[in-house]
Amino acid sequence: MNKLIWLSCSLIFFSCAQDNAIVPDHVLTADQKHNKFSKLIPPVLTVKSGAVIKADAYEASDRQLHSKAKLEDLANIDFGPIHPITGPVYVEEAEVGDILAVDLLKIDLHDYGWQAIVGGFGFLTDRFPNPKLNIHEIDVLNKTTMFNGKVKIPLKPFPGIMGVAPDAEEMLSTIPPRANGGNMDDPSLVEGTTVYFPVFVKGALFSIGDGHAVQGLGEVCGTAIEAPMTFTYRLRVIKDKPEIKEPQYETDTYYAVTGFGTTIDIATKKAVNFMVDHLSNNYDISAEDAYMLCSLVGDLKIAEVVDVPNMLVTMHFPKSILNQL
Repeated sequence: MNKLIWLSCSLIFFSCAQDNAIVPDHVLTADQKHNKFSKLIPPVLTVKSGAVIKADAYEASDRQLHSKAKLEDLANIDFGPIHPITGPVYVEEAEVGDILAVDLLKIDLHDYGWQAIVGGFGFLTDRFPNPKLNIHEIDVLNKTTMFNGKVKIPLKPFPGIMGVAPDAEEMLSTIPPRANGGNMDDPSLVEGTTVYFPVFVKGALFSIGDGHAVQGLGEVCGTAIEAPMTFTYRLRVIKDKPEIKEPQYETDTYYAVTGFGTTIDIATKKAVNFMVDHLSNNYDISAEDAYMLCSLVGDLKIAEVVDVPNMLVTMHFPKSILNQL
């Protein structure tokens, strides 16, 4: 099969994505929010494919941990409002089985963020049972922050949560990543990336939030620098293409697949299978050769290990190789 058109040319959609050049078709406030995933959550906005939306989003605690927050605020945190995400947005053309492409056109930092060790949450909970809170001032112009007053960290903001509605009436927690996306916490999903989601319900019902100013692969202590953020993105419906089972994404240099699972082994096996499927379904290469090629140039990465019960593993595949297939 020939290369998919949307793989070879989707990045043209970033031609307008320069500072101060994007005029959104719609604007959403941070108060237009929810913090569960379900097909029963009503949309706050209905758009046509190709619409550009500018959406503000509160940080992960829904303003409980603010720029003046103290350790006692962390100790008294209510987990009920956790993960406010802006949306859902209903896309008129989206039908079950389609793919929803989300072009991350622009991500704007706000002036603060926080990071915490939360008792019982994180990869090393046995070693670090006591809570700790750091409040970060963010240099929005230079996209930096200071750690402990002496380490300057460059910021790479991204949405910790992006997702479409699952085909479920139950109000599902936003904590773990799932096939619909959700709390992927993948620091590769920065400005300039296009993310692809399988559509499970009519209209797709897309939401975004949980801004991370910076995060390492793994997010091992359980939090990034959690920060309010403004996301400008375009929604496009892709039809009549090979299905995807879980989110995938691409930049100008690589294509990536994601796999979630309750263990690293499960998530990794899914990610490798998804990349083999992507290559053999969309390029002139057999599944066997795709598998072997993944072993030579495919890069497995652990996106996060703390969003119980699921972990997220990705595989990145260079476009310099794809362009030769």
